[in-house]
Amino acid sequence: MADVHAFDVLGDPVRRRILELLASGEQPSGAITEVIREEFGISQPAVSQHLRVLRENGFAVVRAEGTRRLYAVQAAPLREVDAWLERFRGFWEQRLDALGTELARGRRERRLAQEQQRPGTGQARDSGREREDTA
Repeated sequence: MADVHAFDVLGDPVRRRILELLASGEQPSGAITEVIREEFGISQPAVSQHLRVLRENGFAVVRAEGTRRLYAVQAAPLREVDAWLERFRGFWEQRLDALGTELARGRRERRLAQEQQRPGTGQARDSGREREDTA
C-alpha cells in the first residue's frame, strides 16, 4: 500500500460508499459518480478524486472498455484491514453469540405459545403427559 494508511482511506464516508457500490461488482465511473453526487451532493471532479485515492492506494482497480472506465474492488487492502481487526473480533463475537442464543430462545418460546393456542394441539399433548405420569 502507498504512504496512506488503510484507515485513512476508509475513514472518508464517500470512499466507503464507493467501495460498497463496487462490492456488488464492476461499475462504470459514470454510474458511481451519479450515485455519489446524488447522495453526497459533491461534484464530478470530487468523485474522480475519491476514485483516484482508492485506485492509488490499491482499494480499486480500473480498466478501460471503449470510452468507459470500469472500476472494481481490489481485495488485498481489505484483507489487511480484516487481519488487523481479527484481534478485536472477540469483543463482538461473544456478544453476537449471546444475541443468537436469546433470539433462538425467543423463537422457541413463540413457537411453543403458538402451539398451545392451536385447538387440540396443546390439550392433546398435556393429556398424553398425564397418562404417562399416572401409568
